[in-house]
Amino acid sequence: MNPDTHLLYEYMNKLPFTVRVKVHLDAPVDSAVLYHAAQEAIARFPYFSVRVGLDENQSYTLERNDRPLPVLPERCERLVLGGDETNNHLFVITYKDDWVWFNFPHSICGAYGALFWVKTTLYLYLCGLYGPLDAPEDIRLPGTPISDEELAYPDESKMPHDEPSAHYVGDSNVAMKRGLNYLFNPFVKDENYYYQLDIPASDLMDYATRIDGTPNTILTAAMFKMASRFFKEKKGTHLSGRIAADYRDDLDARASYRDFVRFIHVRYEWDMRDASMEELSKVARRAIKEQNLPVLGRERFFKINKVQRGIDEQPTLKKKKRFALSNSSFRSDPRDPWSVSYVGRVDWGGMARHIKGAYTISDGDLILEVNALPDLFCIAFQLFGKDDRPLRLFCEVLDEEGIPYVVSERLTRYSPKIQLP
Repeated sequence: MNPDTHLLYEYMNKLPFTVRVKVHLDAPVDSAVLYHAAQEAIARFPYFSVRVGLDENQSYTLERNDRPLPVLPERCERLVLGGDETNNHLFVITYKDDWVWFNFPHSICGAYGALFWVKTTLYLYLCGLYGPLDAPEDIRLPGTPISDEELAYPDESKMPHDEPSAHYVGDSNVAMKRGLNYLFNPFVKDENYYYQLDIPASDLMDYATRIDGTPNTILTAAMFKMASRFFKEKKGTHLSGRIAADYRDDLDARASYRDFVRFIHVRYEWDMRDASMEELSKVARRAIKEQNLPVLGRERFFKINKVQRGIDEQPTLKKKKRFALSNSSFRSDPRDPWSVSYVGRVDWGGMARHIKGAYTISDGDLILEVNALPDLFCIAFQLFGKDDRPLRLFCEVLDEEGIPYVVSERLTRYSPKIQLP
């Protein structure tokens, strides 16, 4: 069982499970310096320097790739990870003007794990331009040892298999038509967009203090207000959102590069549409308290392992893919119209003064991907299709609450494809 390949079996053209971390620098990119930094940095992360193979059991494998890591000009088209242009690499860097994109498959890691590679690369690049900078405390520089904990995969047999006392109950189907129409309607174009929305950190944190909230609960409450104005109320339905929760501590896997994320589901009823942000934030905080439990994190881990074992047991690649799609942990989650994903405060060290913005771009509809710089919350507001009403309604909520923001024009995600054997 290779935990780093399981999402590759669920790959779809319109849902590729790829991620982009997009960083805005304070000067145009020097491609030669960036190329040198990229080669030096990737040497510290051999588990990212890989290509996809296929073994005798028709299972995907990740093989060492010693070819140079591509550093390519960003184009208005989707990059193909694992292809000829990218030297068969799955982790690839692109650039344009004063922007740098770090492209990678979600199967191997999420933003949490990839940010170590991102920070190391940027640190080496910026030091190459400006001279020595204060390094973040958690940076993983070339030459530093790779610990067993960094590479280890948690051992299920050594964990307690307690039964959770309760599970979240609820399925909000009001947005299903949007997602299904985008993913499976052959006449719907690959219209996958996002908006960069910046909120000054001091303003958001002052607001959080006033209503006893957190960035996660505030954004979830604001998204509920948006959704209650965007979707039409239907009898017997409710509105719910989900908050990404990192559960690596539940598995004693703090140092792992892998993605251990599940979702906290926050249920709202239609008649709460006029409630205050403070009341709505409390609903989210209560959901986090009730659902952010180690037993639920372990249960998620056991479920994913069971799916991976089931994939391995299938005799052909076609059947492995079919099994993965039918038993997907991501697709079997309760359906929520919107999501908030915030990796928390990131230590950028002395790099921070050269970074003007940092955005995570992923799959999905009505998703807020949130990164925090010392003075700025950088949000990628992600949507299927060109209808920007959800964004405008969300900004309307921010206006009502007196939270300042700056929003970009509509941008195309260009989520990378993956070339698979």
